[in-house]
Formats: sequence, structure tokens, C-alpha cells
Amino acid sequence: MSSAGSVSARTKEEILSTPRFFFRARPAQAHWMSREEAIMGTSIRVELWHEDPMMGDAAMAAVMEEMHRIDRAMSPFKPESELSRLNREAPKAPVPVSEEMFELVARSIEFSRLSEGAFDITFASVGCMFDYRKGIKPTAEKIAAALPGIDYRHILLDRRRRTIEFARDNVRIDLGGIAKGYAVDNCVALLKTRSVKEALVMAGGDSRVLGDKRGRPWMIGIRDPRRKDAVVAMIPLVDAAISTSGDYERYFETGGVRYHHILDPRTGLSATGARSVTIVGPDATTTEGISKSVFIMGPERGIRFVESLPGIDAVVIDCDGNMHYTAGLRQSPQCSQGSTGA
Repeated sequence: MSSAGSVSARTKEEILSTPRFFFRARPAQAHWMSREEAIMGTSIRVELWHEDPMMGDAAMAAVMEEMHRIDRAMSPFKPESELSRLNREAPKAPVPVSEEMFELVARSIEFSRLSEGAFDITFASVGCMFDYRKGIKPTAEKIAAALPGIDYRHILLDRRRRTIEFARDNVRIDLGGIAKGYAVDNCVALLKTRSVKEALVMAGGDSRVLGDKRGRPWMIGIRDPRRKDAVVAMIPLVDAAISTSGDYERYFETGGVRYHHILDPRTGLSATGARSVTIVGPDATTTEGISKSVFIMGPERGIRFVESLPGIDAVVIDCDGNMHYTAGLRQSPQCSQGSTGA
């Protein structure tokens, strides 16, 4: 007969040799998850609900990697980016580009035509001479010399060869008015492939929501252009995008004049008709492109323009702090309005 001590030893050996101990961890509960990083010169945020937290983490990581990828390709500040290469070589000869770059430039030209030139990625022909961090602006003489380079018709596309060429030597493009919205749309598409059904993706002033927020609409605030922590309106969204362009994003002031990054293609100077423009629509590429267009147009023309577009709405805060709505938002029972504090 085995002693109690030997039985205990054998039992211990059996337990230690068993691959699993038959203890099961409590399954992680589904919940809201979020992540935020600084990419593309702005704050990138993703918030989502997922039944499997590990899969949710992987989905958020995929969003951030996609943002980094687009930044590497489209940043005008990275010498090795495809956009920088295009700006260096396209004034000399047709430049073969990726399908992604070709199609985004082509989409930009569509916005230029739709807005009758208010949206124009060749604004960078003058815009590249401003430094908003250092408070540097070009002289009137330098602006006048570079201004002929601003014209989207200087961008020559060859779809068959998939090349882009500039018609003038001093043409330069910047996709800052459309690339963040495009990146947001790409990330929402990525989340859909990962079985995410409820999410928010934000890139600075450009956001898109996937689904609702557990049975309620997402409520997206429009900030007061002159008070950083104040909100002047709340917009309810389900499966929609929203973009805000403002004169407070990148700017400096000198001599009582605010110089900001949204340049009027006609003058090469900062547009003066509005403080901010918010556009609501089906996708963030569209809302970002339209927000820049309306900012240049100003409130009256801009509101008329938006109301001519199906499925698009706008909130414009003019240079005096007055708020203007398109008809679709004025009729929304859920759209709440605060004060601009003007």
C-alpha cells in the first residue's frame, strides 16, 4: 500500500505534467475602447465598441498604422514622401505616381471644378512661403510673383500612363485640404473589415462615425472659434461624416491681422469671410473638401452652394461671430445651439 506521502508526490507530479490547469480566466467583457496619437500634424483619435477587446485593440492599431502610412505618402514636410517627390519633379516632366495619389489628386480637381476654383490644392504655390509656427509671411511682392502658380488647371493628369505633370515651373500642391478626410474614410473601411459596427474616427477637424453609439446618435460638438473649450452647437450623427475648417487651426497675428492656413486662391492671402465652417455629409473626403470650399466662398455664397448639393449640410460662423445654417440643420430637432460669444 502506498503511503499518504507517496500519493501526494505522485499527484503533484501529475498536476505539474498536465498541459493545462483547468482554470479558465473570466472572458473579457465587450466595452468602449479608445486610442489617441499625434499623426499628420494633428490629433488622431479612434473610439470603438467590440465584443472581443483583443480584436478591438488590433483594430485600433490598424487605424493608427493606416494614418501613419498616409502621412508618409502625402506629407509635404517629409522630403521622402510621394507628394514631395511630385512637387520636385512634376514641373519638369510627367511623374508616374501610385494609383492612390493619382485618384486623390483627381478627386481634388473635381472639388475645384464643383466649387468654381474655391478649392484648389495648388494654393501651396503661395502657401509654402508661410510659416505659421514662426509667424512668417511672404512679402506682397513674393505673393504677386507666385500667385500665377495657383490654378488647378495647371495640374495635368494622364490616366492611361498614370502620370501627373505641372504646366508651370512654380506650381506646388498640398493635399492638406483633403488628405485627413481621405485617411478617416480609409480607416472606417478598415474597421468594417474587422467586424466593427460602432466607431468614431477623428483626424483633427475631420470625423466620421460608423453606426450609432449603442442605440443613440453620436453627438459631435462644434467649437467656438474664439474660445477653445466652448461649444456653440451639437450635431447628432449616425453613419455620417463631419468636417470643420477654422481660422484658429494654424495661424498667427501681426499688425491686428490674423494670418491662417486657409488661403483664398484668388489672392494668396487668408480668407476673411468666416471664422469656421462645418460640413455634414456621407464621407469625410467630401465633407473636408466642401468645408474648405465654403470657407473660401464665405457665408452667403457658401450656404447657397451647400444647399445645391444633395445630402450635404453646413454651419458657418461668419467673421462677426454670427451663425448660419443650411435648411437641413435648421429643421433638425436634435441639433442644439449655443452662443458664439461674439
